[in-house]
Amino acid sequence: MYSQSFQGTGRLIKLIFRQDGLKIFVWLLALISVSLAAAAAYPTVYTDEQSIQAFALTMNNPAMIAMLGPGYAMENYTTTAVIFGHEMLLFTAIAVAIMNILFVGRSTRADEEDGRIEIIRSLPVGRLSYLSAATIAAVMTNVLLAVLLGGGLYALGIERMDLASSLLYGANLGALGLVFAAFTALFAQLAETSRGATMFSFVALMVAYLVRAVGDVSSEALSFFSPLGWAVRTEVFVGDHWWPVLLSLAIAVVIMVVSFYLNAIRDLGSAFISARKGKEHASPFLQTPFGLNLSLQFTNIAAWAVGIFVISAAFGAVLGDLETYFADMEFIQAYLANDPGETMTEQFIMLLMAIMSMISAIPAVMTVLRLKGEEDKNRTEHFYGRAVSRTKVMGSYLLLAILVSFIMQSLVALGLWSVGTMDDALTFSTALSSALVYLPAIWIMIGLAVLFVGAAPKATGVVWFYVVFCFIIVYLGGLFDFPAWVNNISSFEHVPLIPAEDIDYMPLTMMTIISIVLTIVGFIGYNKRDIQG
Repeated sequence: MYSQSFQGTGRLIKLIFRQDGLKIFVWLLALISVSLAAAAAYPTVYTDEQSIQAFALTMNNPAMIAMLGPGYAMENYTTTAVIFGHEMLLFTAIAVAIMNILFVGRSTRADEEDGRIEIIRSLPVGRLSYLSAATIAAVMTNVLLAVLLGGGLYALGIERMDLASSLLYGANLGALGLVFAAFTALFAQLAETSRGATMFSFVALMVAYLVRAVGDVSSEALSFFSPLGWAVRTEVFVGDHWWPVLLSLAIAVVIMVVSFYLNAIRDLGSAFISARKGKEHASPFLQTPFGLNLSLQFTNIAAWAVGIFVISAAFGAVLGDLETYFADMEFIQAYLANDPGETMTEQFIMLLMAIMSMISAIPAVMTVLRLKGEEDKNRTEHFYGRAVSRTKVMGSYLLLAILVSFIMQSLVALGLWSVGTMDDALTFSTALSSALVYLPAIWIMIGLAVLFVGAAPKATGVVWFYVVFCFIIVYLGGLFDFPAWVNNISSFEHVPLIPAEDIDYMPLTMMTIISIVLTIVGFIGYNKRDIQG
C-alpha cells in the first residue's frame, strides 16, 4: 500500500527534466561559470600579502560582517582561496536558494494550479509520486551543482583549494539549496496558489538573511536559527567544518517529511491557507483593464517596493564607514571608476545606483511579462470577449510598468538619503537625480519586454538574458575589462554618472526614443498576431 503511493515516480522525474531541463541547465551553467571565473580572477586582484591583509581588516566592520558573514583571525587570511570563500559563499548561496525556490515551486503548486497533476493522477501513478519526483529532481540538481562546482574549483589549482575543501564549498551550496527546496515544497502544501508558495519561500529567504545578519553582528546564537548562518560556519578553505552541511541535510529531510504528510492528507487543488475572498461587486476602477491589472499585481509590486527600500536604506546606513574601509580594498576599487576627483564613497554611490537600478528594472519587466503569463493561461479571453481593444490591454501593462520604474527608483533615492550617515550629507535632490537618470535605461528593458510579448511571445526569455547581461556589464565590466563595443550594448553604459558627471541629455533622449520605437513595434505586433492559449 505504501509503495503504491510512489508508483510511477521514475517516469515523472523524466517528465520534470523534459519540462524544465533547459532552465536547470542555464542555472547550473551560470552559477558554475560565474563562480569559477571569480575564483580565477581573485589571484589577479589580490597579488600580494598586503592586499590580502587589507581585505581581512575590513571584516572588523559590522556592516561587512552583516553583508558577508563573520570574518576569521588575521593569520587565516593567507591565500585568495580564503577571500573567495568568504566573499562569494553567501551571495552564491542566495542564488542557489532562488534557483531551488523557482524550480520546486513550478514543479509542485504551479503544475497543480494549471491542472497538470490532475491529468497525471488519472494515470496509474501514486498519490505522492509527483511530489517525490520533484524532490528527487531537486536532489539530483543540487548534487550535480555540488560535484561540478567543487571539481571545477579544484581543477583551477589555486593554493588552498584542495579537493576536500572544494567539495565542501560545493556540498555546502547544494545542501543549502535542498533546505529551500524543502521549504518551497512545504509552502506549496500550505498556499493555495503558486504565486503564494513562491512568495512565502522568498520571505523565508529574506528572513534567513536578516536573522543571520543580526546574529553575526550582535548575537552568534541567533545565527544558528538561519540556514544561511549554518552555511557561513563551514569556514570553507580555513576550518573546513562539515557539520553545517549535515545539519542542512537533516533539516531538509525533516521539512520534506512534513511536506509529504501534508500532501497526503489534503485534496488536490486545496490548501491549508486559503486565499482571502474578494468583494462581491467590483468598483468602477477595478472594472478597467488598468485597475484590474494593478489589483492583481499590487502585492507583488508592494513586496518589491519594500525590499528595494530596505536594501537601499541598509546601504545608506553604512555610507559613513565606506571611506575608511574601502580605501585599501583593491578588489572593490577594481569595480569603481578611477577618478581622483571623487572620493571612494562617491564612486561607490555611483556603482550602487547602477546596481539598484538594475534591481528596480526587474519588477518593471515582470509587470509587462505578466501579460504573456495571463495569455498562456487563457485569462485574456475574458478581456477580449468584451469591447476592449488589444491596445488598451497592452497599454495598461505598459503604463503600470512605467509607474513601477518611477516608484522603485524614487524608493532607491529615498532609502539611500533617509538613513545616510556621510560627513558631507547627501542631499535628497542629488540622490533623486542620481536614481531617476536611470529611467531611460530601464524603459529600454520595458520596451524590449513589450516588443517580445507583442511580436515574439515565445522568445520572451531573451528579455531576461538582456537584463542579466546588463548586470554583468555593470558589476563585472571594469574587473574583466570587456571591449567597449560589448559594454555599449548595455543601456546602463550610457547613463551619466551623477554626481560625478553633469547630466548629458543626448544619450537619455536617444534611449527614450529607442524605448518608444521598441514599444510601438511591440504594440503593432500584438494587434496583428494570434492570441495564444
